[in-house]
Amino acid sequence: MSTLSDLVSAQGFSDDADIEWLHRLAGDGQLLADLAFADIVVWVPTADDSFVAVAHTRPSGAATLFYRDIVGDQVRPQWRTQVRDAFRTGQIVDSASPDWFEETPTRVRAVPILRTRPRNGENVAAIGVLTRHTNLGETRTPSRQQITFNDCADELFGMIAASDFPDMSAPTAPRRGAPRASDGLIRLDVDGTTTFASPNALSAFNRMGFDDELEGESLVEVITEILPDKRQFDESLPVVATGRAPWRSDIEARGVTVSLRAIPLRDHGTRIGAIVLCRDVTELRHRDQELITKDATIREIHHRVKNNLQTVASLLRIQARRTHSDEARDALTQAMRRVSAIAVVHDTLSEGLAQNVDFDDVFARVMKLVAEVAASPTTRARTRTTGEFGILPSEYATPLSLALTELVTNAVEHGLAGREGDVEISADRNETRLEVRVRDTGSGLPEGQVGRGLGTQIVRTLIQGELGGTIDWHTIMGSGTEVTIDIPLRYIAGDKS
Repeated sequence: MSTLSDLVSAQGFSDDADIEWLHRLAGDGQLLADLAFADIVVWVPTADDSFVAVAHTRPSGAATLFYRDIVGDQVRPQWRTQVRDAFRTGQIVDSASPDWFEETPTRVRAVPILRTRPRNGENVAAIGVLTRHTNLGETRTPSRQQITFNDCADELFGMIAASDFPDMSAPTAPRRGAPRASDGLIRLDVDGTTTFASPNALSAFNRMGFDDELEGESLVEVITEILPDKRQFDESLPVVATGRAPWRSDIEARGVTVSLRAIPLRDHGTRIGAIVLCRDVTELRHRDQELITKDATIREIHHRVKNNLQTVASLLRIQARRTHSDEARDALTQAMRRVSAIAVVHDTLSEGLAQNVDFDDVFARVMKLVAEVAASPTTRARTRTTGEFGILPSEYATPLSLALTELVTNAVEHGLAGREGDVEISADRNETRLEVRVRDTGSGLPEGQVGRGLGTQIVRTLIQGELGGTIDWHTIMGSGTEVTIDIPLRYIAGDKS
């Protein structure tokens, strides 16, 4: 399905501010649908004097009319005139009589979407139309809550037609825990006094210790009463509690956390009250805190593992310096290098929350380590890396860094032993595979030597066994050795089917 931006841009919209306005309005589509107990559709004009749907939201507390999503569809003939009139006149247009949609009686309201902007000498311009489609097939005596919700919806529709909603100064909705109309709604008058509180809103405040009725009370005084003494609170809370600004805040009392969102209501620019949505987010906040604690614990584990590995590498380095056997010294030095390469990955993981690493950064650090360990008075190796490895999960970054450490070290210590030359590591990554080539300008691969050394066996095990890839050694015509590693990205993505 096309996104709102794609659909709007396809109709010739070039003003990013217009597109952002429509995005903000569509983001509050669920609020409008729940308050109006109706389907909400956003339309934008097309080049052929028609309209196309770019957003559609179904109500959560009423039956939907559209069982199939109509985003991307042209406006139906029975609505076209009404939608066109609302767009051209800038006035709300209601259907004169019930409209029938798939044998269901409906009532349609077309609301022009206006945005204040200086263009062609005009301050206000229509950029689309919002339609409300009410299902009349389930008509029943409305409750006081439904009447209040509908009144709030009508006031928001009036603000949309007056370019007062959405409010671009309001913060965007949080990823988790945003209050919804069904979670709890409080209606405030211009002085901040509660004129209506839904049962869910009253229950949320009861859980925080307020055991009276909210209606008739100043919301900011109620919140002040239930907040614990000497407890720090968000400085934006008074503004939210009085409904004076379109902001969000949390209140916490008696172990209960309630999220608040204020939506000021205006009539021709004059504030007449506010809607305050509230939601008990205690469990969500506890889960967020647990995730933060777990992330911190994981980072600390990686940090300690890195420290322990560096300690082991230091011990191996000390032991290598004190041994008198050249063979033992080489073995200890290689072990020290391998442990240090693994420590680099854990060090990178300890710096962030994600268990993915930027392998280009990891490999750059590993290369410095290899150059230090493999340095020799008689060998001058110039290393160069081309291409990008990209982001890799930790379970693959460790074996790949260790394998490349072995290959580059072998190229320097054996391929370029006692001479001057180059070692080039090239990475080629696309959506399906990662190919890495390690090429040196050394003496070339002796016939029959592949697979005999410990380092070669380690590389084979890491690439083939842990990464599910392939590895190939061959001598370049003239001189030098090239090793090609091919890793399928379906394994990196975790899809091992």
